[in-house]
Amino acid sequence: MISLKKYLDAANRGPAANSEVDEQEVLAAAIAEYRSALQEMGNCGMDACPGLGKDLKRSLGKLGEKLTVDISVDALQATGQSIREKLQDWGGCAARHYQHQTAEVKEILLVMANTAESVGERDQRCAKQINEVTSRLQKIANLDDLTQIRASIEKSAGELKTSITRMAAEGKAAIDQLRVEVTGFQAKLEEAEHIASCDALTGLRSRLSVEGQLESRMNSSLPFSVGIIDIDGFKSVNDDHGHIVGDELLVLFATELKSRCRPADIVGRWGGDEFIILLDCAITVARGQTDRLMEWVCGNYTLHGSHGPLKIRVEASIGLAEYFKGETLKALLARADAAMYKHKAASRASGNGPIR
Repeated sequence: MISLKKYLDAANRGPAANSEVDEQEVLAAAIAEYRSALQEMGNCGMDACPGLGKDLKRSLGKLGEKLTVDISVDALQATGQSIREKLQDWGGCAARHYQHQTAEVKEILLVMANTAESVGERDQRCAKQINEVTSRLQKIANLDDLTQIRASIEKSAGELKTSITRMAAEGKAAIDQLRVEVTGFQAKLEEAEHIASCDALTGLRSRLSVEGQLESRMNSSLPFSVGIIDIDGFKSVNDDHGHIVGDELLVLFATELKSRCRPADIVGRWGGDEFIILLDCAITVARGQTDRLMEWVCGNYTLHGSHGPLKIRVEASIGLAEYFKGETLKALLARADAAMYKHKAASRASGNGPIR
């Protein structure tokens, strides 16, 4: 394969070197490297999740093949967008797949625990019954005319009782140990589920968790609305003050957002400086709720700047959409996203600027 680095190095050496590089050859090298990267992405998908990796690899392969037919700027941009969508969809599917696998393991462990407990109860019942038999044999052995039989029965009964007692004790100890281990496994699984469902930075629900809640609502007949919130001009915070300050602002904004929402509302971080709210009501009710919410979360925030306290005025835009029966999740979110950008444009036109 032609090395793209060779031509990039030549480009950096100036016009004299550039004259030696044929544009078509550079383009061919770039496309070849692009297709190779797509192939490697597919292979990584196979390694990460074999059950779902085949579809990803096949999809990326088809996108790579298209580049051999049409290598225009529009085709490259469309391919890049398709790749991003494929990777996002595959990432969500893979995460849900492993969540499902985790739930199955959890269920198996609980079944094992219940089964072991049932066996233990059975052993204890058997031990009780045999002890009763032993007691009866001991009574029979009290007959004076059966002295020798009595001695033999007493000895056998005593040994039997000792064995049963030991068996019951060992069985109980084994069950207790199993319960401890299962409890530990269950705690670890619940912790893994919690980590998967929470955003690491803000502590809000993760995008995957919110998507699961949305899909659950879509399968019911109850109305619900979705709100997507975007912090206006957030990029300038990272550019002017650094990512640590930017992260602090996201955490504070998320805390305000969560504290001002109703307990039943689902609040999550959608990605970057975008947040999402799921409200179990029609859009007319949701709009009143979010209007009050935006008044609370927008305003002055005090952060820890490199030279002391840093006061920043924060504004945000929100887009609401109510779910229509039969609508896809992608279409619902697209409507909410479009409404958010419409709100953002209106704010700019009215002179309400972003962070300052």
